Amino acid sequence: MSSAPASSSPVNIVCMKWGVKFGPEYTNRLYAMVRRNLRRPFRFVCFTDHTEGLHPDVETLPLPDVRWGPEHGVNAHGWRKVGLFAAELGDLRGSALFLDLDVVIMDSIDAFFDVPGEVVVIKDYRPIRLRGDWFVGNTSVLRFNVGAHPEVLEEFRRDFPAISRRVRNEQEFLSHHFHRLGLLRYWPKNWCPSFKANCVAFGPLSYFFTPRKPVGAKIINFHGRPQPEEALVGKGGKLLRTIRPTPWIADYWHDRDL
Repeated sequence: MSSAPASSSPVNIVCMKWGVKFGPEYTNRLYAMVRRNLRRPFRFVCFTDHTEGLHPDVETLPLPDVRWGPEHGVNAHGWRKVGLFAAELGDLRGSALFLDLDVVIMDSIDAFFDVPGEVVVIKDYRPIRLRGDWFVGNTSVLRFNVGAHPEVLEEFRRDFPAISRRVRNEQEFLSHHFHRLGLLRYWPKNWCPSFKANCVAFGPLSYFFTPRKPVGAKIINFHGRPQPEEALVGKGGKLLRTIRPTPWIADYWHDRDL
């Protein structure tokens, strides 16, 4: 745990839950992991259209309006995080740390509020990017300043069809925008490893070795498959990359202390 003194004013932890892909247990487990691993006072806010089953200490706010959705004939759900850059997010002020629902917190996260930078993301896990956008980050763990860059959402609302043809997803869109401004920064390399890239053994070796706990990891990112519940029991693998049951996930990914 961090030895730094706790700040007197609460920090903001935010997440998003839309639709029914992730049940309320994912939000509740995320809240429980934050509570165990953050010494500072904090607000935990979930932007959601489904509040049922959430722990009473989880604050809820409506999903930010990105102005693209089924009513426009477009499925823009994967782009919802762009809404975090609205001019206003309820009554939130100052810096906020966004966490995807399917991350697993392993250790203290106090230091995520000490790293300098205006927009801080995970460095993309792919070592080589053929299109030259080497700077693209993963927004599963994203720190930003509330209301500081409303032009991001304004551009998205104005030009989403063209944006969606130019880049694949919201994290590429956000990375390009803040890289152009010289504001994109990254977490220290060992803080946010990928379960698939950094825990699972390479290729056929994955059939013989249980995924390992990376040294120095604070938050493990479960992007795509497997999800934590799948990795726990050994599901969600592929032909050349199986997932052996990973029981140590249960030591961190739980809400038993709520």
